[in-house]
Amino acid sequence: MSKDYASTRRKFLKQLTATSAMLAAGPFASVANPEQLEERIIRYQRPISPNDTIRIGLIGTGIMGHNDLQTALKVPGVELAGACDLYTGRLERMKELHGSSLYTTQDYRELLNKKDIDAVIIATSDHWHARIATDAFRKQKHVYCEKPMVHKLWEGLPLIGAQRLSKKVMQVGSQRVSSIAYIKAKELYNAGEIGALNCVEATYDRQSAIGAWEYTIPTDASAQTVDWRRYLTGMPQTAFDPKKFFWWRNYKAFGTGMAGDLFVHLISGIHMITDSYGPTRIVSSGQLSYWKDGRDVPDVMTAIMDYPQTKTHPAFQVMLRVNFISGGGNKSNIRLYGTEGMIELDGNGFTITHSLLSKAPGIGGYDSLNTFPTAMQEELKKQYSDRWSSDDQKRPEKAPVKYKVHDGYSEHLDHFTNFFDAIRNGTQANEGPEFAFRAAAPCLAANDSYFQKRIIYWDPVNMRLKA
Repeated sequence: MSKDYASTRRKFLKQLTATSAMLAAGPFASVANPEQLEERIIRYQRPISPNDTIRIGLIGTGIMGHNDLQTALKVPGVELAGACDLYTGRLERMKELHGSSLYTTQDYRELLNKKDIDAVIIATSDHWHARIATDAFRKQKHVYCEKPMVHKLWEGLPLIGAQRLSKKVMQVGSQRVSSIAYIKAKELYNAGEIGALNCVEATYDRQSAIGAWEYTIPTDASAQTVDWRRYLTGMPQTAFDPKKFFWWRNYKAFGTGMAGDLFVHLISGIHMITDSYGPTRIVSSGQLSYWKDGRDVPDVMTAIMDYPQTKTHPAFQVMLRVNFISGGGNKSNIRLYGTEGMIELDGNGFTITHSLLSKAPGIGGYDSLNTFPTAMQEELKKQYSDRWSSDDQKRPEKAPVKYKVHDGYSEHLDHFTNFFDAIRNGTQANEGPEFAFRAAAPCLAANDSYFQKRIIYWDPVNMRLKA
């Protein structure tokens, strides 16, 4: 493993030991398990034999393709065996980065036919995810697919079936599912640290052109350098449009907008912590407020999702918001509200604060008491004091909990590590197709609600639309 990554792992283990000692000394002793987490941290210090080598192919070499590949290659025993992209300039760049002998192609099927490739990373536009993943399973390849797993709701169950039939590993790229911060938050949530969950607020705001998906377009973008016809496979053929290729997230024919790109990150984290299968009722609203650049998806969007009571959680409501012209900068957080406290997660960890009710309901202040006759007020206060002791009238206090990941920690790397571990060990990945579809489906339903102006009813157990 790389020296930098080994160093950050050791630093995190030291921090974890201190954190576990703090938990063991407080009310969370039951959730402190340093031995289990220590094994998770140091497991890659074992020698890796040539038989453990996993050769990967990259399909889609754009922003996330590059990021995914850089992270995947940090995992010991992983090698790049080929790359595919519809734009020739990106294939040229792959050879610059990884050697002139690297196998490249504009046809992903040629990559899947290579017998020396064990797994593929799919980082294409959303409308190709299900098709390429299904073909990969038919060719007996393991699959890491960027979120959302599918472009349309109807693609979910067939893709799950293809994965099950192949018995190959699938990991979908919502890396929070593998984050040590979310794992620790889940432990404390399950220990009852915030009481009974009733509400979740989650936001993902941005304030930049690049954050709003106006990416740099190459100077040679044309129908000669981009396989536009292949890109539109299954769609009516239209004239080449560089925006619809390089800014595909802005168009519902190729991407899934804010909901599929960013709601799904938030929902994945919520489902991971709560062990939820998803909501039964989804409604959304939005507008195109600022980035009027030809896109046909909103740049401000909200959704409300109703989660029913299940064996793993009480009924709760989720409120989501994404704003691409937020005025407040780039911020994202998730707040889980319970009857006794709140967990607030951000990019660096989480904070738990508490607000406990007193046994006594309270009297006076902003109350109807002072609207009654004076004698009645005195009688009511006496009755109150006779019923409730001074201790009953006090709010209990509980210290907050703060958890912060160490500098250099990468949940993205943990997510890829889990993927390759699952391949080597014959186990399931953290974000297999069932979890991934249950996270993606409410987000795709939010899009349907927005465009169709109606409430969407969903069956999260059977993963089907309700009539």
